[in-house]
Amino acid sequence: MRVLVVQNSFGLDHLAILNRPDPMPGPGQLLVRIRAASLNYRDLMIVKGQYNPKLKLPRVPGSDSAGEVVAVGSGVSKFKPGDRVIGCFMQDWDSGPISALAAQSALGGDRDGVFSELVVLEERGVVPLPDILTFEEAATLPCAGVTAWNALVGGDCGPSKTVLLQGTGGVSIFALQFAKALGARVLITSGNNDKLAHALAMGADSGMNYKENPDWDKWARTETAGIGVDIVVEVGGAGTLERSVKSVKLGGHVALIGVLAGPATFNPISVLMKAVRVQGVFVGSRAMFEEMIRLIASAGIRPVIDRVFPFADVVAGFRYLESAAHFGKVVVRM
Repeated sequence: MRVLVVQNSFGLDHLAILNRPDPMPGPGQLLVRIRAASLNYRDLMIVKGQYNPKLKLPRVPGSDSAGEVVAVGSGVSKFKPGDRVIGCFMQDWDSGPISALAAQSALGGDRDGVFSELVVLEERGVVPLPDILTFEEAATLPCAGVTAWNALVGGDCGPSKTVLLQGTGGVSIFALQFAKALGARVLITSGNNDKLAHALAMGADSGMNYKENPDWDKWARTETAGIGVDIVVEVGGAGTLERSVKSVKLGGHVALIGVLAGPATFNPISVLMKAVRVQGVFVGSRAMFEEMIRLIASAGIRPVIDRVFPFADVVAGFRYLESAAHFGKVVVRM
């Protein structure tokens, strides 16, 4: 089988597609032929050595995939060869709060990932792929989709809530789709007016170009009659957290997800004075994945895919993701 490997050093120049023997499933495991995989910013950071500089190499990157079951190990009862499945980001997180065991089971990090023609996954670490989705669409869900879902339900998103989203990457666009399906009002920022127009056409209620108006926290409060938003899906990290806290209402919820804005200092006094809940979001459990899938099926949501690259051009896919030119998700067809 062909497999993408970060070889003996970090960096996109050290990625290579190699041949390895086909794996075999053990007890409670599935052998899955990967049909599509998607790229996340986390994958780019892992390849470049920015996520975990001590990560042991060589390593197969990638956490998000969809495919067909080829074979099953002993004790498997829920799936059979030919079933279409989506792999979970964390193979050992069924439900409830995250644990150290669950965190260590993330694909493409401590474990080899999914940029491979064949992958062994845990039976407990996959969900059925709905008929309404293609392999490419389904492959976008495990990280960005579940992260967006966890961020929203953690803030009790619903018809009476206003949600503020940052940018138009995978997590933010999923959050836009889910929040609208849940009946919430959505505000969104972007540094690109064409992307803002696209987000508004998808149902966002108001948008702001943060490059033209850096004080987007004031804009968010103006849009909510000075009260502030209920939920912020914070993908920038420390560099935007201060404005996110200023944007949110008293007792509001900030779902802290990404690090796209880079490092910065942060004064927590506004968190205290406004009784803001800042919750770190590290993707989510299989139970959350299943809840999200039910919403996708009932609301007819289709993941937004910007570009699809063939496996042979996967490095070009990484470079495209790095350019931040995408709207929604970047996918690799295996």
